[in-house]
Amino acid sequence: MRTVDIIQKKRDGQPLTEEEIKYFIETYTHDDLPDYQAAALLMAIFWRGMNRQETVTLTQAMAHSGKMMDLSGVIDYAVDKHSSGGVGDKTTLVVLPLVAAMGVPVAKMSGRGLGFSGGTLDKLESISGYDVNLSDQQFLELAAKNGIVLSGQTGELAPADGKLYALRDVTATVPSMPLIASSIMSKKLASGANGMVLDVKWGNGAFMTTLDDAQQLADIMVKIGADAGRDVIALLSDMNQPLGQAVGNALEVIEAIETLKGGGPADFREHCLEVAHYMVQLAGQGEKWTDADAVRSELEEHLNNGEALEKFRLMVEAQGGDLAQIDDPSKLPSAKLREDVLATESGYIEKVVALQVAYAANALGAGREKKGDPVDHAVGVMVYVNVGDKVAEGDRLFTIHANSEAQLAEAKAHLAEAISYASAPVEPLPLFYGVIDSRVL
Repeated sequence: MRTVDIIQKKRDGQPLTEEEIKYFIETYTHDDLPDYQAAALLMAIFWRGMNRQETVTLTQAMAHSGKMMDLSGVIDYAVDKHSSGGVGDKTTLVVLPLVAAMGVPVAKMSGRGLGFSGGTLDKLESISGYDVNLSDQQFLELAAKNGIVLSGQTGELAPADGKLYALRDVTATVPSMPLIASSIMSKKLASGANGMVLDVKWGNGAFMTTLDDAQQLADIMVKIGADAGRDVIALLSDMNQPLGQAVGNALEVIEAIETLKGGGPADFREHCLEVAHYMVQLAGQGEKWTDADAVRSELEEHLNNGEALEKFRLMVEAQGGDLAQIDDPSKLPSAKLREDVLATESGYIEKVVALQVAYAANALGAGREKKGDPVDHAVGVMVYVNVGDKVAEGDRLFTIHANSEAQLAEAKAHLAEAISYASAPVEPLPLFYGVIDSRVL
């Protein structure tokens, strides 16, 4: 088999066979294929696309390019969640302990953030001592013992994805639906989940900037999961404004703790309850947790009575984290400088541009420009308004948490571009726009 023939075939718009796709992934993963040929094929896929069978085959080949995690020895039916990323998205920190409090074991591997703000691992590392680098044995033992574990992905899971993503990043082939979908789903398949809830965001603060694109991506990923024998539910959610109030690593941990205590911003709490509901529904496999209202009521009870918080504490303690910071979040990293940003006029909030808030957080050091960059766990932005809110001139819109005057000034400039006002009332943005369920395709 010749790689040049595979490139030519896709260049001309023809579907690739299972053997051709597997050959490409295997040879590239084992360094037997030069970058220039892999890049040529990626560009051909970018322009010509892939059909459903090609995309499923690509995903499966990438998933099987490394170790496949087997959770069946400790969890009969493993449920997982994935978010396509957003501004202020600390959902995993609440949803996992909330689902675990329902008696559903959760064992999740997460990644680090690139760009706007830190990923789930960066947020967790705001907690002193929290160990995200668990061995497979430690991961499985904690899942079996505590029913909850949250650690980092190893390079042994879907290594083809890591190599291909690095190449896509420098060859302008990142925004390709089959390549995005296979990248996300290969890691999910390799991590051993039987069922998964995908939180696919769209808006100016998301990778998908239109609802149509988000629907297309969600549909592809759900079909990949279905064809791979997994149960998949995709939620289409909003990211035109930040989720919750906190944007920044330690700030988001604090907000997650507040939510686990029964408080937290209303939009964030509702988002967590919705995602958790679908995870619990999947875990019930049609035999239990079939009454949506009853599940919702039980989830709310676990937030309000402290049981979800106890699951979070159990997870943190088991992975070496400092419980004193959970019990007193003021002990988490905090920035030296704080400055409020005030409304410049009265009226209704027309926009809270998530992307500009993200730029502000990144300018403060909450995110990273490239892999390996350090993040500042203490810095970030608190967002006090949502689209549709009525404000008066001088009301507080944001609080900037910074560790340098220069970074604070840069963040302030971005936040000045984040708000727009209207004189007439503005409709609030919906949290969700739809659901795609593999079980009813």
